[in-house]
Amino acid sequence: MSLAPLYLRAAVGSIGWRASILPDTVLTREATVDRDHLAAYARVCGFDVGDTLPPTYPHLLGFPLQLELMAARTFPLALPGLVHIRNTITVRRPIDAAEVLTVGVRAERFRAHPKGAQVDLVAAITAGGEPVWDGRSTYLARGATAPGAEAGEATEPPEIVDGPPTAVWHVDGGTGRRYAGVSGDVNPIHLHPLAARAFGFRRAIAHGMWTAAAALATLEGRLPGALTYDVAFGKPLLLPSTVELRVRPAGPGWDIGVGPHLRGTLR
Repeated sequence: MSLAPLYLRAAVGSIGWRASILPDTVLTREATVDRDHLAAYARVCGFDVGDTLPPTYPHLLGFPLQLELMAARTFPLALPGLVHIRNTITVRRPIDAAEVLTVGVRAERFRAHPKGAQVDLVAAITAGGEPVWDGRSTYLARGATAPGAEAGEATEPPEIVDGPPTAVWHVDGGTGRRYAGVSGDVNPIHLHPLAARAFGFRRAIAHGMWTAAAALATLEGRLPGALTYDVAFGKPLLLPSTVELRVRPAGPGWDIGVGPHLRGTLR
């Protein structure tokens, strides 16, 4: 599903009046999984094709509602220019592709940041009334202001600095377009170098959630049925690039790093 109309609406709505506080809106929808789409997502991100949803796949089910919420003038931050800086996913149990899911999205924790203002978009997914998946996406608006003081943030995932890489990735220039095709996220910074330069990037950049998914896919077959995956996004991953993936056992899980672009923990 292309989300281009929402991006266009957001661009138009970024000019003029906007609310100064978060709306108390909760957007919901029923969702079923298209198996062809699931298979395409798995191939783009490196997961095996199967009947169980990869832990990062449900993010796509909530993302259209995130955009709808952020595109409205009742949302205090303009969508163009928002930067995805952190994402936390909790999978409560394996989710089968045949299940009918209810997706709800809300915004919360509008707060100051040293570089501007940040806000969380929270998605909650249930199956038959049972909570099965939660996701929290944190976005930064550089130069913006928030009505509240800077809130204390959770400790960022650690950086892996020792030892050889687990793998070396050669990320080609079409990665952004392929992920846009399965995610619907057609933000122009991911699609073409010229469009990316208009937003201050030397080349197109990979989607953060592609990087998070591709790193997680390297652990497929060892993942538990219930988990929490917390990632902080660092420097943009320019396309094309060669980057090093590092995965290290840590407690009941792993620490994950993708060059200077992503730090993550899986527990």
